[in-house]
Amino acid sequence: MAHPSTAPRHPRRSRGPHGARHVRRTLGLLLPTLLLAACTGSPAAPRTDAAPATTAPQVTGPLCAALPTGTDPGNPSFLAGQPVDQALRWIPTLTTFEAALRTSGVLTDLPADAGVTVLAPSDDAFGATFSEDNWDDLMTHHTDQLRTLLKAHLITGTHPIADLTTAGTATTLDGVTVTVTRAGPTTRLADRADTVCADYQATNARIHVINAVLGPLPVTADDTDHRAH
Repeated sequence: MAHPSTAPRHPRRSRGPHGARHVRRTLGLLLPTLLLAACTGSPAAPRTDAAPATTAPQVTGPLCAALPTGTDPGNPSFLAGQPVDQALRWIPTLTTFEAALRTSGVLTDLPADAGVTVLAPSDDAFGATFSEDNWDDLMTHHTDQLRTLLKAHLITGTHPIADLTTAGTATTLDGVTVTVTRAGPTTRLADRADTVCADYQATNARIHVINAVLGPLPVTADDTDHRAH
């Protein structure tokens, strides 16, 4: 007796317009599912043309090599996240200037959102300008004169040394306009001081270490009575 034939394992592909309608209907049902999967799938691979990470602040000048670098405490990258009064404490050669700013309270006179550029004389610069007795007297008994002196080293706004040089002049908080010129590898201010390590960044501030004291006070130091602070 003949056995009935079994159904084929795989149905034959539909042909003709009915088959086409079936395919279109199937795709219509699948398309929303495919789109949803595309939207909720794994995130795309990161772009290879993304902007590079911000580089560390670059300081320039002959004294920079003797100041903290790399991962040392007080390095330029660390200082970039510090308020200016704290950043000044981390620069080893600015102990005299930092103490004077703290004593005088000059920084508190600045508008909070204005930013400041600091022309910071090194300890050696103060030692070459004031005798120990003269400086101590200024710090303890002549606050107004001290504040005037310090304002000769502050400029409103945050100015890289290149911008000051391009401008050619800058007006300090004491109202005096000083010339700013390029002098070989350094920048010269008021034909009196040179930058020895420029372009430290701090929060809303720029700090340029200079090798002479600006302002009108007379030179009082000599070879036998340098400051020892």
